[in-house]
Amino acid sequence: MKKTGIINQPISSIVSGLGHTDRLVIGDAGLPIPDDVTRIDLALKESVPSFLETLEVILSEMQVESAIIASEIIEKNPEIEKGIIETLGDISIEYVPHENFKIETKTAKAIIRTGEYSPYANVILLSGVVF
Repeated sequence: MKKTGIINQPISSIVSGLGHTDRLVIGDAGLPIPDDVTRIDLALKESVPSFLETLEVILSEMQVESAIIASEIIEKNPEIEKGIIETLGDISIEYVPHENFKIETKTAKAIIRTGEYSPYANVILLSGVVF
């Protein structure tokens, strides 16, 4: 049994296998997931687990170079946007229209579905390198 860090086997496996600029998506409960992208479904019920707590856990083990979020979040979900900005710290964020965001998810190694029930609570994380 693993002693520390992410104990979810599919997430741990995906994160450890990421290369430079590979993409991992964390999404709300309603984000469509393309059929050919690995789905890691964490959703148990509304808000469990939340988007932001999932993001925090992923960032504890994943080296992130940059992130992509939907521009609609600015107007439709400023609280989550603020949480993303605070959680990512100095990691650069690119804003794209939500329709483009959904297209971008097709190149992800995996999409982690949370129990988040708020609009546009989604992020694409681009893997960095530790050296």
